[in-house]
Amino acid sequence: MAFAANNATSRHSTCRIMDVDMSRAGLLSQTTTTAAADGVRQVSDEGTWTDEYLRNRFTQLWRRCAIPRSSCDPDIAWSSLDGRYAESHRHYHDKRHLAHCLSEFDLAVERIVRPDHVEMAIWFHDIINEPERSDNEARSAELFRNLAGGSMAESFIAEVVDLILVTTHRREPVDPDQMILCDIDLASLGCPWECYLRDTGYLRAEFRGSDQDYCRIKRVFLESMLRRPRVFVTDFFYARYEHLARENLRRFLDLIDVWEAAGSDGRKVPLLRTSGIEA
Repeated sequence: MAFAANNATSRHSTCRIMDVDMSRAGLLSQTTTTAAADGVRQVSDEGTWTDEYLRNRFTQLWRRCAIPRSSCDPDIAWSSLDGRYAESHRHYHDKRHLAHCLSEFDLAVERIVRPDHVEMAIWFHDIINEPERSDNEARSAELFRNLAGGSMAESFIAEVVDLILVTTHRREPVDPDQMILCDIDLASLGCPWECYLRDTGYLRAEFRGSDQDYCRIKRVFLESMLRRPRVFVTDFFYARYEHLARENLRRFLDLIDVWEAAGSDGRKVPLLRTSGIEA
């Protein structure tokens, strides 16, 4: 079953992952073969990310990373993933974000030192999503640790946990795989303006506070991104998304400035309603 209509207003799967390379407009409209540690990784050419495709891809990864002859049951881990990414409060951090991250991973996989580690971190980095809490990544990492314990090597688990924790974007990534994972997680900052604005609306819909509080927190994050020498630390993602991402961040900050200058007390921000979801 496809998941393209989880929300009341369906997002086209191409919107979040659309970039200047229009050959990717069907998400996975072509077949890509890339080298992986255990041979050849084949990317689906079905033209869409279905639940069946995601489940098969995750199951193969889980089995590939398991200790030989361990009591490995990928169905238990998949059930946890599937249920949590379908939670009703998720509007941005849902399976579309997961599919977007995986599609960016597929583009960059030949540049990744430990592809299975990074992909596993992608699957689990947002498995816990409680908007009122600030420790979602830590709790996501702990859930992965519990699910993988006994089935995977402790060294592998520890490295994946460290990768998950770097997606807080509160500390500098220290190795190439951490850098590329952070860039994958931020790649939607560099999507076309209409998609960026719509995604911002979905993020607002997950936020439990007022528009004023959301804009205040959003401003802190956007300004911190713009103060960086580079939003994207790897050359690969810098070349693809840096210019448009900075343009989007500045443009959104300008909209917040205009709204605040007009007097924002008690009023909702129209630009945060572009997703069609009322927060």
